[in-house]
This record gives sequence, C-alpha cells and structure tokens, in this order.
Amino acid sequence: TLDLMDNYIIYFGHVLSNSFYPVLQRAIGVGSAFEGWSPREQDVVYRVLIPMTPPPGHSFHLELDTAGQRHVRNFRVRVQLECTCTAEQPGEKVLCFLHPPEEELSRNEDASLLDTLCTDSYLDVQKTARWFYQLLRAVWPALPQSHMWHLVLLPSRRSCRFKVTNGEESFRIEMLFGVRRGDSDIFVSSQPREAYTQSTSWPETYAVAEIKFFQHIARQAPPDSLHLRCLQFFSHLQLGLGVSTYTIKTIVMHLLNVIPVSRWRRRDFLLRLRDINMNLCSCLEEKYLNHFVIGNKRLPQEISLPPDIESAEPPNLFHHLAQYPAAHSQAMSEYQDL
Repeated sequence: TLDLMDNYIIYFGHVLSNSFYPVLQRAIGVGSAFEGWSPREQDVVYRVLIPMTPPPGHSFHLELDTAGQRHVRNFRVRVQLECTCTAEQPGEKVLCFLHPPEEELSRNEDASLLDTLCTDSYLDVQKTARWFYQLLRAVWPALPQSHMWHLVLLPSRRSCRFKVTNGEESFRIEMLFGVRRGDSDIFVSSQPREAYTQSTSWPETYAVAEIKFFQHIARQAPPDSLHLRCLQFFSHLQLGLGVSTYTIKTIVMHLLNVIPVSRWRRRDFLLRLRDINMNLCSCLEEKYLNHFVIGNKRLPQEISLPPDIESAEPPNLFHHLAQYPAAHSQAMSEYQDL
C-alpha cells in the first residue's frame, strides 16, 4: 500500500506542477492495519493520511470551531492569498493573485485555490475529495501497479476509497487528507467523528501520534511480545457490543505506557488480558476514560504535540456514560456479556 501511495504522490507531483492546487506530501499509514493489528483480519482497510501544504501564493490558517461539541475539536482551514511579487527567481515568472497584471488575471481567473476547492474562503472537504477522485482515476494508468491490478473506486464524501484486485487478492485503501498543526504530529483531517460533519469542518486527529507510539513500543518489544495480540483478541471479542475498538485500543495504550514491554511476553498473556479486563471494568464503573494523547505527560519524546494539546486536561472518552444513565446501564450489561 505504501509503495502504491509513493508512486501516486510522485505522479501527483508531476501532474500538479505549476498548478495552484494543494501540494501533496508523502502518505503516512495510520490506523490498526499499520499499527500491526486488526479486529477483522479478513476485512482490513489500509488507511493513509496525505498531508497537504498550500501552493505558491496561498497560506493555510487553522481556526478552532468553538460552535461544535465540547469533547470534539473541529477546525476550519482558511485559505489566504499571499503576495508573491518578490518571490520571482531569475528567468521565472510567478503569478501573484494579489497584484496580477490584467492579461495574467484574464488567463488565470480560475487558477486560485479559493476558486476551486474552497467554500467561503475555507478549504472544503467534499470538494477536495472529488478532486482526489479525479486525480486517482487520471493517474492510475501511468502507475506500474496498473499492469497487474484492477482499480475499483468506492463511494465516499470525505475521503478517497478504492479497491485494487488482481483476481486472487484484493486490498481496500482509504486516502484521508489533512493539514499538519505546525511541525507537530497532530493533524486536522477529512475523517469525520460525528454522524454529520460540515464540509468545511476538519476534525483534529491523533492517528499519527498513536502510530508513532506503537512504533516506539515495537522497537523496545522482545520477539515474543504479544501486546498486539492482546489488543486484537479483546477488540475481536467485543465486536457487536457497544464498546468501541478505539476504547480497547486506548486502554491498551495506557497500559503499555505504565507496564514495561518486557512484561507483555507469551508467558504474561493471561495476566495482561486480566489487566485489560479490569481496566475496562473500572473505567465503565467510574464512567471515565482519559484520552491517551491529549494532556499525556508520559508520551515518548519523539512524539511532538502542539502546546495547547500538551498542556490540556485529557477529555473523558466516557463522558456520554456520565451524561446518560441508560447508556451506562447498557454498557455495564454488555460488559457482563463480554
């Protein structure tokens, strides 16, 4: 999947050179498939996040949307035109959208990013997704993989989903796109976290920080470490119940942060399963589960957080259980079944 994404980014760069669309960076594999586990081994989706940076003459400005839910941080990406009159290199003419010559303005009236992928000066997720689909379809015949694999595009409004198959094997891939917060490992992305997310809303995602945490653990883990098997076992066990896989993943990450990885070996398997079970039970009873990334002072040094994330109070992932007694009763009943 990453080889395919690398080829795509190379060809995207050729197609988009000298254009005023976002500049696409190398894809980052995120989610359970790239972390080394999956609750459904027969139904894996390989998710990649493609960072976008502004094209020449444009800048991105992230604005926190305070109108949303308190427990969900959504941003809007405001696109602003920048003067490029002084950016010209010898022998190279750079179009400035703020001070264009009349003849250049008439020839490039639709070149600005504001005119193509934005709604009211804000980067639009759905317009960006449609643009990605067009790129994907246009570039596919030029890729080496197209000689042996068949491309099937799948519907999505906020990402680019597709399947590649060669008759014997098939892989499902979802391309998410996002904007990095400064030089940190936190992004705002196209992946929604609510039933309905506005097209100009970009939820904050911690997927890159989380996969870097799993990579940090993997570098320290002994060959017979079963920490991923514990996560996979419990995630598969609760499929169909109300406890989400992200809840189980969060509990396991918290445990990996305090229990040395040397104590996740094969001989410790049942002990660690008991720890996961007991933590899940106590969190459900207390109606409280801290977010793993936000406000975590024990993260490995290689994970970079923005100052507001680093110093924030960790949000409660079980806040809905504290608000709704019926939801808490149902969760406890489902835990007994589990």
